[in-house]
Amino acid sequence: MQKLACLALAALFLFAGCSSDTGIESTADDGGGTIGYSAMSFKNPFFVVIKENLEDAARAAGYELIANDADSDVSKQANHIDEFINKGVSAIVLNPTDKLAIGEAIKKANEAGIPVFTCDLQCTAEGVEIAGHIGTDNYQGGTLAGEAMLEILGDQGGEVLVLDYKQANSCVLRVDGFMDVINKHNEGEQGKITIVAEVNGGGDEDIGYKATTDILIANPNITGIFAINDPSALGAWKAIDEAGKTEQITIVGFDGAKAGKQAILEGKIYADPIQYPVRMGREIMAKILAYQNGEDFEAVELIPTTLYRKADAEMDPELQQ
Repeated sequence: MQKLACLALAALFLFAGCSSDTGIESTADDGGGTIGYSAMSFKNPFFVVIKENLEDAARAAGYELIANDADSDVSKQANHIDEFINKGVSAIVLNPTDKLAIGEAIKKANEAGIPVFTCDLQCTAEGVEIAGHIGTDNYQGGTLAGEAMLEILGDQGGEVLVLDYKQANSCVLRVDGFMDVINKHNEGEQGKITIVAEVNGGGDEDIGYKATTDILIANPNITGIFAINDPSALGAWKAIDEAGKTEQITIVGFDGAKAGKQAILEGKIYADPIQYPVRMGREIMAKILAYQNGEDFEAVELIPTTLYRKADAEMDPELQQ
């Protein structure tokens, strides 16, 4: 099915015109049209990288990009979609802030005949039409996170906190993959791993910090934390540092943004299944162009992750700049 429901016009939309939410302005050469991009949150560097590469690809194709920051607010993102419809954009690219609640706004774009593409995060609402999607194989990444946790706790076991973000389907899949590995491990006789809490880390450093701080009060013996992205992992590290538990608790994150890689280099995070936002930003634009030209393309594309540890960070040229 070539039209899915949350990935339309991402690579062409990033930064053209002035975003009312970000104040960022960029232009493109006169050409094909305008792409509207509503990012989940530019507080997360991951989405900034997608934006930058979408913008480059859009400009190269002669499109202007309008990039707005939804700041993890579904109502704000719905307003962005209304704005794009009113401007008559050629396509819309979204990182959905809520996999279900954004559905009604997407339906308006469908009715207006504007293709919607999703990038990184998918929309799972019924009755919506998504023209294309590119993202991470999040379940596979979650299994790698589970394997990393077994490297830490597999022999002795321990108590683990999971910082989730259920509004995003990608994050649900990450936790599913992680839990399947842990549950399979627990079928054995030794090193039982207990999930003492699964709480909302917001995909955000401040929320991850507060959630971890609160959980540590009730569960002082936690030895591992799985956080669904780098910002929430960094918030968790801040909380365990303040609690004096950095030697007791090991964190596994997810993303592989530069801040996360740096934290791995410094020993704050043990490992990350890493994603490829540069590729996402560029290839969503390729899907938009194929759609506009009536060409066949892979409607749903999931990119496998790789596990990134301290040894990888020590050899990473990005961290040596």
